[in-house]
Amino acid sequence: MNITRRVLLGQSLLAPALLPLPAGAKADNALQLKLRTRVEVFKGSGIWEEVRFERPAPIKETALLLCDMWDNHWCSGAAKRVDVLAARMAPLVNLARSRGIQIIHSPSDVMDFYKDTPQRKRMQQAPPANPAVVLDLSDPPLPIDDSQGGCDTADKSHKAWSRQHAAIPIAEPDGISDNGTEVHNLLRQKGISNLLVMGVHTNMCVMKRTFAIRQMTKWGIRCMLIRDMTDSMYDPKTRPFVAHERGTELVVEHIEKYWCPSLVSGDLVRAMGV
Repeated sequence: MNITRRVLLGQSLLAPALLPLPAGAKADNALQLKLRTRVEVFKGSGIWEEVRFERPAPIKETALLLCDMWDNHWCSGAAKRVDVLAARMAPLVNLARSRGIQIIHSPSDVMDFYKDTPQRKRMQQAPPANPAVVLDLSDPPLPIDDSQGGCDTADKSHKAWSRQHAAIPIAEPDGISDNGTEVHNLLRQKGISNLLVMGVHTNMCVMKRTFAIRQMTKWGIRCMLIRDMTDSMYDPKTRPFVAHERGTELVVEHIEKYWCPSLVSGDLVRAMGV
């Protein structure tokens, strides 16, 4: 199933993005999140089992971060998939914001575009906060070969982006930063310990940026990947020679094994009361 079809399947779940809270609901209620992870049942065996579980995440302690959802990309195949993702993310972002979840936009390398905005200044002005812990975690190699850039449309690398994708709304309470220290400072300032992550690319920026899953996990933030709101930079002509969609799934499974659990956007929407 290609990414266009995959992200459109749940469209009806996100349509009522600006509905009020259900009767009797409170903005500070905990989200009951349905998560998926992977466990090596017999250590050293290389045999991993999928495990599903539920965990509450208080809304006031939860943020949603969008990673590198640029307005364009040097790889035309990636750019087309990002266009689809951006359209699907927009109502989810609006809904999460309306429920009180902190939104953080992290389009790397384009901070000059936002330098005078209150959302950018909010991140820069958050008081310094040293990580409560710095975890020493292993970083096993990825299950796909992205050493050549991962583009599946034979384009040459260049900086093609200038801002975040225009389809994704930015509102007054949001933050904008591509700096891990700034993101961590804001999370600690607001008492946020849960970070929902979506965006691109799963095997690169989503894992490796200073504000993304690997570093935030090492700093003790509980990350969760929204796995149907991401894409990989992977060319099926490279190892392990599988379809692009399967390449993305393999990276998601890798993240579930070594870094954090994942969830799907439809379950998040239902957890928010839609």
